[in-house]
Amino acid sequence: VVMRTWIEPVVAGSQVASAFYDTALLLVVKNYYNQTNTTAPSHALEDAQQKAVSDFYIIYNLVLGLSPLVSAYGLSKLGDRMHRKIPICFPLLGYLGSKTLLLLLILLGWPIEVMYGAAAFNGLMGGFTTLWAGIMALGSLGSSESRRSLRLIIIELVYGLAGFLGSMASGYLFVGFSDRYREGTVLVGCSIACYAFCLLYSIFVLTVPKPAASCPAKAKSAEEVGSQLPAHKETAAAGSSQPSESNRSTPVSPSKLIMIMLFVAAILYDLAVVGAMNVLPLFLLREPLSWNAVEIGHGNAAGYVIFITSFLGVFVFSKYLRDITMIMIGVASFSAGILIMAFVRWTFLFYIARAVMLFALIPLPTIRSMLSKHVEGSSYGKYF
Repeated sequence: VVMRTWIEPVVAGSQVASAFYDTALLLVVKNYYNQTNTTAPSHALEDAQQKAVSDFYIIYNLVLGLSPLVSAYGLSKLGDRMHRKIPICFPLLGYLGSKTLLLLLILLGWPIEVMYGAAAFNGLMGGFTTLWAGIMALGSLGSSESRRSLRLIIIELVYGLAGFLGSMASGYLFVGFSDRYREGTVLVGCSIACYAFCLLYSIFVLTVPKPAASCPAKAKSAEEVGSQLPAHKETAAAGSSQPSESNRSTPVSPSKLIMIMLFVAAILYDLAVVGAMNVLPLFLLREPLSWNAVEIGHGNAAGYVIFITSFLGVFVFSKYLRDITMIMIGVASFSAGILIMAFVRWTFLFYIARAVMLFALIPLPTIRSMLSKHVEGSSYGKYF
């Protein structure tokens, strides 16, 4: 019964599917614009292709990023009020539909602009924003406050391992079957199969875990309140070192200032990471690197190794450091790595930059963990 509460199969399956899809989409778009620019001179072909691919991804990422704004909050709120599976199943259905459109595009020769509609459908069904919030809410529900940071980073670890394996295999799958099938058909088909598994698992197997004993919705004993306040003094509403009698029997009310600061920190950091990662694939396609499908798969896999190193970082740092310190380490790691990435001209330097980013994924799960300690379990989905 406990195994049915595990969200990890959904995390792993969806991330393998996403790794397959990301590689397939990039190479399908590249090949599409390569065919449409066959009449251009060879010296101008690469620049024209790079501009076309960049323009496509700018629009695609804008649609993919903005369309969830319409539905994400509503789906998360429905998940809090009605059923925790709602913000998981709806996005998975959106993923399944949008990836099917890419397969039809490859098989039927549709124009690449169809993928703008696929991105909009994916986003309107909640997209990654809603899916990840639902996953984090389920992970938080079944864990105690003292172990929540570790629990959430374990989910990130599974996400990273799955992405690593999927990325390593994606380049070979794309190239290996291109002589018998249209390029990308097998890769996108595998992605669709993984999303179908995740959707069926979420509907028929996954059960919502019972809240941990330390859930804020229940009254807390004096010992529980006393043990939590010193570890997070910056989030206490009162300035005294000892909780009052009223705080001993009721949940600690969240500080609005702390909540706002955590939200702002998460949004700014996420903007920096997402912005950099969206530009990176375009940089890999042209000189000085000019990577092929297999090399792009390896490069994506190197990015997912960061999930493993970030997990190890949280596992060790959480024993000795406060959450704020861990967040600062993660921000410094990403900033240094992306600075090196700006000057990459050789493949080995790309991997050095990735290695410097080894703790770059610590901040967001740690911020979510801090947020979860200040809100009731019934509101996790809405806040995440």
